Amino acid sequence: MTAATFSQALDIDPAPFVRRDGKGEARLELAVKGVRCANCIAKIERGLAAMPGIESARVNLSTAKLSVRWRDGRANAQAIVKRISELGFESFPYDPDAVLTHEQEEGRFLLRCLAVAGFAAANVMLLSITIWSGGEMGDATRTMFLWVSALIAVPSAIYASRPFLRSAVASLSQGHANMDVPITLAILLALALSMYETATGGQHAYFDAAVALPFLLLTGRYLDFLLRRKARGAARDLAAMQTVTATRIDAAGHTQTVAPRDIAVGDKLLIATGERTPVDCVVEAGSGDVDVSLATGESAPVTAAIGDKLHAGSLVLGAPLTVRCTARVEDSLVAEVARLLEAGQQSRGRYVRLADRAAALYVPLVHGAALSVFLGSLLFGEEVRVALTSAISLLIITCPCAMGLAVPAVQVVATSRLYRRGLLVKSGDALERLAEADTALLDKTGTLTTGRPDLLRRDSLPSNVLAEAAKLARASRHPLARALANAAGPGPLARDTREIAGEGIEGLIDGKRARLGKASFVGVGEETDPNSSALWFAFDGEKPIRFAFADALRADAAASIRGLSDRGLEIEILSGDRTGPVAEVAQQTGVAHWQANVDPRAKAEHLEALKTHGHRTLMVGDGLNDAAALALAHVSISPGTAAAASQAAADMVLQGETLAPIVEGIDVARSARRRVLENFAFAAIYNAVAVPLAAFGLVTPLIAAIAMSASSLIVMLNAIRLGARS
Repeated sequence: MTAATFSQALDIDPAPFVRRDGKGEARLELAVKGVRCANCIAKIERGLAAMPGIESARVNLSTAKLSVRWRDGRANAQAIVKRISELGFESFPYDPDAVLTHEQEEGRFLLRCLAVAGFAAANVMLLSITIWSGGEMGDATRTMFLWVSALIAVPSAIYASRPFLRSAVASLSQGHANMDVPITLAILLALALSMYETATGGQHAYFDAAVALPFLLLTGRYLDFLLRRKARGAARDLAAMQTVTATRIDAAGHTQTVAPRDIAVGDKLLIATGERTPVDCVVEAGSGDVDVSLATGESAPVTAAIGDKLHAGSLVLGAPLTVRCTARVEDSLVAEVARLLEAGQQSRGRYVRLADRAAALYVPLVHGAALSVFLGSLLFGEEVRVALTSAISLLIITCPCAMGLAVPAVQVVATSRLYRRGLLVKSGDALERLAEADTALLDKTGTLTTGRPDLLRRDSLPSNVLAEAAKLARASRHPLARALANAAGPGPLARDTREIAGEGIEGLIDGKRARLGKASFVGVGEETDPNSSALWFAFDGEKPIRFAFADALRADAAASIRGLSDRGLEIEILSGDRTGPVAEVAQQTGVAHWQANVDPRAKAEHLEALKTHGHRTLMVGDGLNDAAALALAHVSISPGTAAAASQAAADMVLQGETLAPIVEGIDVARSARRRVLENFAFAAIYNAVAVPLAAFGLVTPLIAAIAMSASSLIVMLNAIRLGARS
């Protein structure tokens, strides 16, 4: 039951989808359809929390997932699903693929409604111009044109208004009125009055207003949907980092393939070259290079030996390792990062946008004004038709087209400008949050640096030694060997090469035996500088040559940090790398506050501490270990070279090799916020002037529709000013 919803079939028992921990605690995870804002989250969570026995109810806006916990015997799944339906939402068992399908269906639905509204608006407006400008037009011809307009407008407006109608009905069924209620009333009343006028031979029909309203409003809603759709998928990308199967070694030494969830603490596992550790573990046999970027963010591999601890998701690059499990899969680092990631997304989902705040004030004021105009007109002796016309005019002239476009229009212009500058904005409200940021936390590897090793002091190397060493390096996939080969450029390979996993590679160069790898492999002994990355090269019997590598600083890193500081942001480097490299980068970029050896949980805790003290953080990071911090931050940016989970968790993705777009992003976000506030101010002034005119019957629905359209045009033009500066 992934396609159908519990709300559509409440006779189906959701109990099979309940998970129990054996200690009396039950948990149900559902996808909830129709959750669009912080108010939706609060409504669901408050509604469920009020039920007897419910211990917690949390909604994640990014994934549309609801997690409910209770004690067995104090609540049940059937009652929870029923309560969700009573709150006006549909629910179904949580499945990321099903959520994605519903999201795609919503996008197609909005686009169809927008297309129908656009077609109807164009044709009905054309007919309306003919009617109102046809001075010699006879009554019969005029009536015929009105009926043609009705044939187009009525079915089109009703079809195109379904997003507002559904939302309004769901809201009213719960005793509340959202912004879609006055929109729906304006459209339906305009259609009803226009049909009455047409049928009775009246002079006032407003089919053009009835189709123009949904077209303008759907434009803003679809733009908002496109921006929000880009914020999905981080959890799915992080889950891909976990292994599907593992090789377990039993007491007799036999191997068997098992699922990670079946691995128990103490089990012995065999991790082959190219495989990831499925759980947190400790090495019992073997040694070799391991990519631990998930935990530390450091791109350079480390050497794992007996007794070393490895986190889940560590990639074995060298020889196979035998490890012993120290934590179950649900308690591993990857699972912990996934939980932190979800918690961060949930926290960010509670952010109340400017548009949501404006909507909370708009609805009661407009309803009250329209009802007052209608009753007041009747009280002063006006006919019902006249009183209704005045109320409809007020609903139309105050229809939130300008308010509905105020935010999306600015967001689209701003995101387009930033895209041209190399900053891809995935979430519209991220611009609002970026404008509020006062603290910038930056990862080191792959963020302030390029994230790849570069050969140092190339000019000081002996003549031709780089070209000779590269003949061996080209036969290896080791990151440092690839960096050496890239520095040398294209060229020939050594003969009879043989790579010893975790040690190095050897082969024949012009008939002479040569080695490239660790210091001990080449015969030097121990590495002279254990804090640096290096390869050693030597022919048999000759003096070894050391190749040193470092993760180079981005060309504009220092300038970009100065730019952020000049804009009032406090800067801090937060890295999982070693103390030495982090300190060096901090010194080069002029950052006074930095931390090294910071794991994913510590990063999340640091962000929580800053939030507790009132800071609004901008997190910039690229590693898998940054994914949770990126989701938890007030706003986040990830380079285009980052891990998929990190890009998905971030609000924005940085394209190219420079950090300068981040600085421009701050400027554009703050300008966009000013434009939005200007649009809201204009909408408030417009309503302050328009409402009295409509209330005293000085504005017909047609003039109201024209005024409403003009206000929307002004909002759009104000938004375009932001792009004109690019």
